[in-house]
Amino acid sequence: MQPHCITKNQTERARNTRPMKTESTFLTGNLHLTTSQGGDVTAKRIALLEAIESEGSIASAAKRLAMSYRSAWDAVAEMNNMWDAPLVEKYPGGVHGGGTRLTPQGRELIASFKLMQQEYQRFTEGLNRNLTDFNRLQQCMRRLSMRTSARNQLQGRVEGIRLGPINSEVTLAINERDHIAAVITSESVEQLGLSLGSEVYALIKASFIILVPANDNLVTSARNRLCGTVREIRHGSVNCEAVIELEGGKTLAAVITEESANAPEFQEGQPICALIKASHVILGIS
Repeated sequence: MQPHCITKNQTERARNTRPMKTESTFLTGNLHLTTSQGGDVTAKRIALLEAIESEGSIASAAKRLAMSYRSAWDAVAEMNNMWDAPLVEKYPGGVHGGGTRLTPQGRELIASFKLMQQEYQRFTEGLNRNLTDFNRLQQCMRRLSMRTSARNQLQGRVEGIRLGPINSEVTLAINERDHIAAVITSESVEQLGLSLGSEVYALIKASFIILVPANDNLVTSARNRLCGTVREIRHGSVNCEAVIELEGGKTLAAVITEESANAPEFQEGQPICALIKASHVILGIS
């Protein structure tokens, strides 16, 4: 079974925290599994299996969950078809002439789904703590497969962790030459289970990247400096997107003004460097 997760972004007022004048963005989501046969396992279907186990029949379980019998029956039939052995089975006998119950495989699926749900919740909670500096980030993650609203997603491996009492610095190697440093909370390091060698994704919004010519010796407070060449300029009515090719074929996209896009040092093929603050890098695990 190959899991993927669908994540929804909801804007809500922070609860049980210090009073805030503005609303904050928090990630919430639902775990959604898809088998290699194309069938779906969702929290709603797991609730149906639990209700069948409790009620002893599909009809009673459907009524308890306010589902039509046909919808419940179709869901059970599809789930049974996903496994070599059925998840739900009928049994004969009894005062009422038998009923429906879960098989050991059905109970195992419920336990496994709940375990994955707990791990997924830990992940989103850890990511929320890492989003405190940019509350307006919308649709940060749509799926744990790392399709996100952040324009840039770079895979790397942890090569250094410098722990602090509140925040920690995590360094990733994204290719043989380039490295990215991210400052996240020390609690997030623990919650994400980061250690040397861990595979991690660095998520960076295009608007957080500043571009400078490669021969510019400007000294800045930006912790990260990734250099490559301008591969493409995508013009817009107000802003433009510059796509920078790094070593190994990885790319970065940055939002720049139309005026900057017309400057000679930002033309295609020119050497360029991207400056990124460590606090603007979000770390995620798959």
